[in-house]
Amino acid sequence: MNTGWIILIAIGLGIDAFAVAIGIGAGRVYLHPTPVFRLSTAFGLFQFAMFIIGWHAGSAVVEWIAHYDHWVAFLILALVGLKMIKEGVGKEKGTTAQDPTQGWTLLLLSLATSIDSLAVGFSLALVKFSVWRPALVIGIVCFLMTASGMAFGRALARIFGRKVEIFGGFVLILIGLKILFEHL
Repeated sequence: MNTGWIILIAIGLGIDAFAVAIGIGAGRVYLHPTPVFRLSTAFGLFQFAMFIIGWHAGSAVVEWIAHYDHWVAFLILALVGLKMIKEGVGKEKGTTAQDPTQGWTLLLLSLATSIDSLAVGFSLALVKFSVWRPALVIGIVCFLMTASGMAFGRALARIFGRKVEIFGGFVLILIGLKILFEHL
């Protein structure tokens, strides 16, 4: 598989991470490098790892996961989206919300945005080439798309204020619904 196709696959897999990062970036008062690096690294590593796991997984495991993955992704994104909407509506000046780039929220968002990578890794295992090059490209592209998404979300928040955090919450819910309806 040539590098061009691998990059296109990586961009396709990174779209959800990019959109989630926009929502998270929109909710930030300022964009410090540490949370950007933390979120980008987590999303990139999960995309990388899930692709490799999918590559090596047996068909029975992937078939079982395929019955539930869309529900898991939807629930995680919907809950985080609702939380962002609640915080965006109820936020007063000077208050801070829980940081979604830490703890369980970071772990769950990383998982939700990388489930498709598992399926793609499994399907591409049928093509005879090394897993490492596409996995690395997917991880790096996701890292870059996540960092760009956070910066873009923060820029939107500067223009539109707190409304962008509410919008970001709706975007997460819509991404969850998109994932759900694509698999029903």
